[in-house]
Amino acid sequence: MRTRRNRLGLIALMLLLIFALTTTGFAASADPTEETGTKMIECPDCGALGTVLTETGEGVTCEACQGSGYVRSPSRYYNTPWALLPPVIAIALALLTKEVYSSLFVGILMGGLLYSNFSFEGTILHAFQDGIVGSLSDGYNVGILIFLVILGAIVCLMNKAGGSAAFGRWAQKNIKTRAGAQLSSVVLGCLIFIDDYFNCLTVGSVMRPITDKHNVSRAKLAYLIDATAAPICIIAPISSWAAAVAAFAEDGQGLNLFIRAIPYNFYALLTIVMMVGLVLLNVDFGPMAKHEKNALENGDLFSGSNPYAMMDQEIDETKGSVLDLVLPIAVLVVACVIGMIYSGGFFSGEGFVSAFSNSDASVGLMLGSAFGLVFTLIYYFFRRAMSFKEMMSCIPEGFKAMVPAIMILTFAWSLKSMTDSLGAKYFVRDFVRSASGLQVLLPVIVFAVGCLLAFATGTSWGTFGILIPIVQSVFPMDDPLAIICISACMAGAVCGDHCSPISDTTIMASAGAQCDHVNHVSTQLPYAISCAVVSGITYLIAGILVSAGAPGILGLPIGIVLMLGFLFVMKGRRQTA
Repeated sequence: MRTRRNRLGLIALMLLLIFALTTTGFAASADPTEETGTKMIECPDCGALGTVLTETGEGVTCEACQGSGYVRSPSRYYNTPWALLPPVIAIALALLTKEVYSSLFVGILMGGLLYSNFSFEGTILHAFQDGIVGSLSDGYNVGILIFLVILGAIVCLMNKAGGSAAFGRWAQKNIKTRAGAQLSSVVLGCLIFIDDYFNCLTVGSVMRPITDKHNVSRAKLAYLIDATAAPICIIAPISSWAAAVAAFAEDGQGLNLFIRAIPYNFYALLTIVMMVGLVLLNVDFGPMAKHEKNALENGDLFSGSNPYAMMDQEIDETKGSVLDLVLPIAVLVVACVIGMIYSGGFFSGEGFVSAFSNSDASVGLMLGSAFGLVFTLIYYFFRRAMSFKEMMSCIPEGFKAMVPAIMILTFAWSLKSMTDSLGAKYFVRDFVRSASGLQVLLPVIVFAVGCLLAFATGTSWGTFGILIPIVQSVFPMDDPLAIICISACMAGAVCGDHCSPISDTTIMASAGAQCDHVNHVSTQLPYAISCAVVSGITYLIAGILVSAGAPGILGLPIGIVLMLGFLFVMKGRRQTA
């Protein structure tokens, strides 16, 4: 009965997603892609320039677009509700079958079918050539994959050197309770606010030995990691996320706009409240309660399969010191920060804040992790922690440990390219434009649309890029409602990213905790949805307050009270059950 009820709820969610995005408005611009209901795309031959270069270097009119720079999309499903069908199918299958690889691949194939108008040859070419191969040939994506592989190697080195075991022994002496272990994970996650990828994998590497000693389920650890990744980065002025928002904002207002929006990012702030409340009140609900019960009573940390079992090794836990873990991690953090500001031009004369705002997370993390790996190898060599041959064997072993995360990321990126090729972002844009007249309800509408878009596409940064410019065009930036709507956009993107099984941050959190990905998604979803509902109510209250001439920030304490009230209700229900 419960399975049937879950399936009906899932179907209802998917229908809501499609229904909510079926309304369009009217807008026009000289750029045909800005027109409501557009079927036009940038010409792939000339890149919207209207001219192409001959072999002699002479510019001639592009034949494909006849000099306009734009052509009609080959798909008749472009910029329609069908553009959201591939991710909807992938997500539904993942939650129903508990198998993520095949679910994502089916979603990719569906995107190929819609793009090619159900042509067999066109489907295969688009899915593999434009989707999978295109994702793996993207420089940014390759940088992230290299970062993953290197981090996997560093983790393997720390384990074999005995650093993780030594830290676990230290933590066992100093962290006496399960609540202390969980709060330590939260604190460390809050401290590593530079980048969500780096946060997920670093916190997971450091805290796994500690939470395992206190029988905290891997699903719970994955939730704590995920909830201190994107939600923390989106309220940290010095982070790769601040840089992304700054890049998407118009008129050079980026960083200032980001800072002004922080107090109104209700989802991120309420997620922190919820996390701490769950730990201190010792309350869990939904599938997470089962995982925590199994871990506490039976010592079963996984409540199912462990996709990272290949990394379980017999390690001499008597060797190694705490410094063998702390020093490599500290160097890694510093190196990644230097890598980020280097990619932003700090060493070419840019200021620190400006360099961080302009940084390339892929390049910065890749370079930083490479230097971190070199330092770790040299340090362990002189420490005689292991032989040179053992150190070299850790590199392919670390690669193997990250294979599940790499596969899921590759498929998730490919699925995103499917939605992009079907014009999903333009469909969502038109919906937001159509709702621009509902001033009081606009914050909660923007929040809901941001949630749905990020959930369906698995990208929060893509959601920023779509919604922030739209909000800026609807409101003057001196309007109090404008900042709330900007923040609602960012909060919705983080919320959808937090819920989505195809989000790279969600995938990274699973990898960091070494938790089965579907288990992480299914246990986290009730928590994220509960926080989303409270956040939506808070945005509604904030919109009403601003319309009445009161400060919108007064909505935050109301939201905190609502969140704590919800947790006390769930605790009472558990005690009476």
